[in-house]
Amino acid sequence: MSTVLFQKPEGMSDRKLHYCPGCAHGIVHRLVAECVAELGQVDNTIITAPVGCSVFIPNYFNYDTIHCAHGRAPATATGIKRVHPDKLVITYQGDGDLASIGAAEILHCAARGEKITTVFINNGIYGMTGGQMAPTTLPGMKATTCQSGRDVKVNGNPIRVCELLSTLDGPVYIERVSVDSAPNVIKAKKAIKKALECQMKGLGFSFVEVVSSCPTNWGMTPVKAMEFVREKMIPYYPLGVYKDLTEEAK
Repeated sequence: MSTVLFQKPEGMSDRKLHYCPGCAHGIVHRLVAECVAELGQVDNTIITAPVGCSVFIPNYFNYDTIHCAHGRAPATATGIKRVHPDKLVITYQGDGDLASIGAAEILHCAARGEKITTVFINNGIYGMTGGQMAPTTLPGMKATTCQSGRDVKVNGNPIRVCELLSTLDGPVYIERVSVDSAPNVIKAKKAIKKALECQMKGLGFSFVEVVSSCPTNWGMTPVKAMEFVREKMIPYYPLGVYKDLTEEAK
């Protein structure tokens, strides 16, 4: 009698992921799918597909999905959740989508305390469109639109989204995680699951930022990219819980 040790989580399709080698989107996709399945919400979940590398989300998840205009996933998710309050509604967004053109959308969604969950991928660059500087590109970090490195005197400072949103009254749970190592992957899954549970309990807006890598646009091997995450990204974007009112909200 054979024993199954590892298998694709319920809710994920059998299609091969299109992401570049070393990209963390595949890891985070799996974590989301595992959490949704463990919570028994596979048939009750609606996830948004943003503009960016994760635009093909409908290919990989067997949930109801909807494509959103660039940056508008929080507004779309707000409408969905208010019409279907019993659904588990997730926005899955990159830094260009969420922190640039969608900055006002996520800010006001969080301020209103919309009962949705956002998974935010921060890899410090525009991935799909060719490696342009993003709102999260580190000082001195090179991109196609700042080939000498980000100059804060010219381009301003990167935006720390968790810190920004945590100043608002609407969010109930905000945490920044990473998937650069096995221990951090485990912590990231716990954070995503807690964020989804916050929504299921009707507590308010929940947000998980994942500090990630983009080997292709960083011009690095997957191994070097993960080292960059640990040595450069995480010191600038410290991991941890930035807001947790789950106990108070009970």
